[in-house]
Amino acid sequence: MTRRMLCSVLLALVALVCQARVYDVKDFGAKGDGKTLDHVAINKAIETATSEGGGQVVVPAGTYLCGSIRLKSNIDLHLMAGAKILAAPASMKAYDESESFGGFPEYQDGGHTYFHNSLIWAEGQQNVSITGRGMIDGEGLTKRDTEKGGNVQGGSIGTGDKAIALKLCRNVTIRDITIYRGGHFAIIITGCEIGTIDNVTIDTNRDGIDIDCCKYFTVSNTKVNTPNDDAIVLKSSYALKKAVACEHILVTNCIVTGYKLGTFLDGTYVPEKVNWVCGRIKLGTESNGGYRNITISNCTCMWSSGLAFEEVDQGKMENIVVNNISLNHVHHYPIYITTGCRNRGPKEVTQPSSARDIYINNVIANDCDSLAGIIITGMEGEPIRNVSLSNIRIQYRGGGKKVDKPYREQGTNYPEPRWAGPTPAYGLFARHVDGLYMHNVEFELMRPDERPDIILEDVKK
Repeated sequence: MTRRMLCSVLLALVALVCQARVYDVKDFGAKGDGKTLDHVAINKAIETATSEGGGQVVVPAGTYLCGSIRLKSNIDLHLMAGAKILAAPASMKAYDESESFGGFPEYQDGGHTYFHNSLIWAEGQQNVSITGRGMIDGEGLTKRDTEKGGNVQGGSIGTGDKAIALKLCRNVTIRDITIYRGGHFAIIITGCEIGTIDNVTIDTNRDGIDIDCCKYFTVSNTKVNTPNDDAIVLKSSYALKKAVACEHILVTNCIVTGYKLGTFLDGTYVPEKVNWVCGRIKLGTESNGGYRNITISNCTCMWSSGLAFEEVDQGKMENIVVNNISLNHVHHYPIYITTGCRNRGPKEVTQPSSARDIYINNVIANDCDSLAGIIITGMEGEPIRNVSLSNIRIQYRGGGKKVDKPYREQGTNYPEPRWAGPTPAYGLFARHVDGLYMHNVEFELMRPDERPDIILEDVKK
């Protein structure tokens, strides 16, 4: 056999092997007609691919009505252009039952506690990915939760409530897909290590992306429209039955908006009326394990709430770097840094929440709500340490009235400035801070405001 013939045979064998590792869900009985429940066929394709060592499970163009899809190790679930996974309504009872939490106290909402009652979920898997130019439409998912007035009630919501839920996985990739109406969480990732969310578009009715108790994750080149809740959120809850830090996370080159649901995808871009929150990049509120080594850079936020960094559940928030942020039409506040003692966790934990080494640089914010300026509030006896604000320019709407009553201490309150009322200063209000450094920070008023620009209480420079 000549060398040329041998090469041809080898190439043919390689092509055959590669072809064998692509699994078309229609070959397993999926219809893609939008009426037939197709998750059984998709799960069969995934199981077959897994038994043969893994591969790419392809969802061709079409609409696939689905309940729970169980992602496995070494599987790439690939949604081709024109493919839509459509979440089945609750009445079809197509979602997996919530797993047991083993009687352990639920310090976090059911959406953070239970994962199997999701549209696409994986637990304890590795090398998992969801890719392609297709769409996940969570029409049948509920956006409700099991909290009441900010207080955890416990238990599962009882039906599908998340588009993508990954727990205790390693080497995770979510790339290029679009998610519409993701339920309580479009993407929730808990206790996972090493992952990338890249070039994803989300237009959803609650949270966009929640990264909880994870390490070594990058969120990049992603657009998140969340008119009714948070957009990109880092958390460190007790969902793993222990306090675990969220650390070594990079959020970069992302766009966050607060347009009415669906208007980001259809291109009409209609701003949502300001409600309790309207999109934002946030750390918190679940914060038992704290946050460490977090970088947020090169992001643009429009018609959304500002940046929020909240440590209120006895964790440590440290080494936070924010750089090159553009905010326009800002609801409630431009920048919010706080610690508190909500302490939603085991009673035997007695350490207070703490925060230190937070550096925010190169921020421009236009058309900011007159409710609050920049807020930096620690706790008496446990100040926030080492906060640097540099090269920041903020334009406020103004029109605020003089505030005579003391601004509330964070204490056990839910950390949301809207409920605290107007800040006594329109530009910056800081309290209980040890080491506040400011360089080239400018405030501008669109109309007069009766409040002073800066008020510092128990602040050391």
